[in-house]
Amino acid sequence: MDFEAVMQGIEALSKPRMKKIYLSNGAHEPLFGVTTGEMKPMSKKIKKNQPLAEELYATGNYDAMYFAGIIADPKVMTESDFDRWMDAAYFYMLSDFVVAVTLSESDIAQEVADKWIASGQELRMSAGWSCYCWLLGNRPDTEFSKSKILNMLDTVKKTIHDSPERTKASMNNFVSTVGISFSPLNEQAMDAAKEIGAVEVKRDNKKSSTLNAYVSIQKQVDKGRIGFKRKYVRC
Repeated sequence: MDFEAVMQGIEALSKPRMKKIYLSNGAHEPLFGVTTGEMKPMSKKIKKNQPLAEELYATGNYDAMYFAGIIADPKVMTESDFDRWMDAAYFYMLSDFVVAVTLSESDIAQEVADKWIASGQELRMSAGWSCYCWLLGNRPDTEFSKSKILNMLDTVKKTIHDSPERTKASMNNFVSTVGISFSPLNEQAMDAAKEIGAVEVKRDNKKSSTLNAYVSIQKQVDKGRIGFKRKYVRC
């Protein structure tokens, strides 16, 4: 399928209700409003196609950008490619669920995510922490430095309440993910979560939400799911 055929295919799946939901979460025009599940049949036909992914991502259309993430080939993307994608990620559903997810399947994921976390820019920081969530929730524990993850937990404890709003949410998810999916530091993550306590995240034009990593981890402890790993990251 070429670019025009894919754009027409995505548009044909549009639903006004989904468009309204995406707009309420920070998306803006252009977009169609397509559920992620309905994109799967088309993505299975295309599989990985980086040139096509680049064309779709460059449209600025949210649904096309999301689809680009599904068919991208992270193994051939460079740090500058990921930075370019991040530059165009104007809200968290792109930064955390398209760019960070795609980055997590690359060989340079930790290196790039570390730089984003240190950037001081809200969505880059959010994407960096989110990338570690996808990594820890999918890859073997042996791929990570225990001391590094422990230092990251300490950073979250010290800075989360003073961080930008979207970054707070991703940092909280990081603590939860360490507690659930990185078995070597389950206890330390639970201690950190308890010390952090409730995290208030303010959202534009919506009520604030309250997050609590300790509660999230404890629920999985009760279900016997500590050490859980996803089989796949991308759709």
